[in-house]
Amino acid sequence: MFGIAHSLLKRFGSLRAMLDATPADFNGLPGVGPAKTAQLLAILELARRSLVEKMREKPLIDSPEAVEDYLRLLIGSRPHEVFVCLFLDARHRLISTEESSRGSLTRMAVYPREIVRRALSANAAGMIVAHNHPSGAVKPSASDRRLTQVLRDTLALIDVHLVDHLVIGTHETFSFARAGWS
Repeated sequence: MFGIAHSLLKRFGSLRAMLDATPADFNGLPGVGPAKTAQLLAILELARRSLVEKMREKPLIDSPEAVEDYLRLLIGSRPHEVFVCLFLDARHRLISTEESSRGSLTRMAVYPREIVRRALSANAAGMIVAHNHPSGAVKPSASDRRLTQVLRDTLALIDVHLVDHLVIGTHETFSFARAGWS
């Protein structure tokens, strides 16, 4: 068993990279066939579901670490930019998570109109939005800051509070709320 673990870490370089692997990424590893691959991928899904359950039990304001952990698992090491919305009820508990946009390595188009439409459809009272930076650097760009301002102002028109905008890297996270920018 330790031989397989060593092979996995050698192939992927880190546990984080292994958790983001697709079934094809496990091909050719000694001792890792279809059944073992399915088990490893199931572990990741169980971890994600556990974090979602945790976020639905109590207000997300009380557990920002759980939100960041969940988002790092969800989008932290994707090879392209992804924008996700976490829709919250009036007590800031998770209603649902939705990927609203997918881009390239360095850019992505986000449409505030679509985000507002989805917030209304989910009957959300609050939202946390997040996107990843595939480079791993979590410093927000000027366009990230402008988007946060537009989303905050637009959502306010329909009484939805933008709780935070997070920039997710593989190992780090930047919070607009903690920086006083949201």
